[in-house]
Amino acid sequence: MATSRRTFLKYLGAGAAGVALAPYYGCGSPGGAGAEDNAEANLFFDISLAQWSLNRTLFSGKLTHMEFPEYTVKQFDIHAVEYVNQFFKDKANDKAYLSELLQRTDDLGVKNVLIMVDGEGNLGAADEAERITAVENHYKWVEAAKFLGCHAIRVNAAGDGTPEEVKAAAIDGLSRLSDFGAQHDINVIVENHGGISSHGDWLSAVLAGVGKDNCGSLPDFGNFYEYDRYQGVIDLMPFAKGVSAKANVFDENGNEANIDYERMLRIVKDAGYNGYVGIEYEGDALSENEGILATKRLLERVGATLS
Repeated sequence: MATSRRTFLKYLGAGAAGVALAPYYGCGSPGGAGAEDNAEANLFFDISLAQWSLNRTLFSGKLTHMEFPEYTVKQFDIHAVEYVNQFFKDKANDKAYLSELLQRTDDLGVKNVLIMVDGEGNLGAADEAERITAVENHYKWVEAAKFLGCHAIRVNAAGDGTPEEVKAAAIDGLSRLSDFGAQHDINVIVENHGGISSHGDWLSAVLAGVGKDNCGSLPDFGNFYEYDRYQGVIDLMPFAKGVSAKANVFDENGNEANIDYERMLRIVKDAGYNGYVGIEYEGDALSENEGILATKRLLERVGATLS
């Protein structure tokens, strides 16, 4: 878990149910902090930065979690951030730490969008006691998200069994956690995040089964491994409370080599979505900073043509 998010996806396994947090604006909602900047850039969405884009820099110690928001502003001129709990794992209940982080983001004019939560148990566990423990393990991150002014947490609902068995367990686990989230005005959002969750039809059926206003999706452009990525985003956009713009490789024209961003963003726009689109660069050909900037340029260029 300390080296690769993709390794974590493999850990989830073929029967895992991946879950994600959705940013705080869903389909048809107004833009967030930074909407004025995007209006000037003629974009129909706001841009945020997923912290995982800098995972190598963070794991190396060259950048701390506390420094991440300021780094995001100064290096990329992005004013909205999506945290990963791996980088402040022991701080969920540390009000002094969270207060300092909140003060820094307030001073910078940075919007705290969401927290991506890993390693807190299987929300889709077949055993009910294990599932309830996992739900309760997530409570502290709901409370931390609320304290920081986030709109959501992204969670993983891993489980074992057949797709139908995992579906039933995930609906129960997500429902329980969403009820707690609702008490704090926090969304619980699910990403196509490996295993069975990367099948858009399956994950959309899970979310429909939960049927709660604060339980939605975080469609990721890249995390469809055995399922058509464009159909997957179509499946998930009716539930979207955030969008993850995955990028790995760019061609000579600055386009993502394996993902048609114009087609993806058209699907997003046609769904009536105008919230945050989070940059998540995971490539190796460019440095993390270069990849983030390349993804931002691509989003701005394609977004302007569609707006």
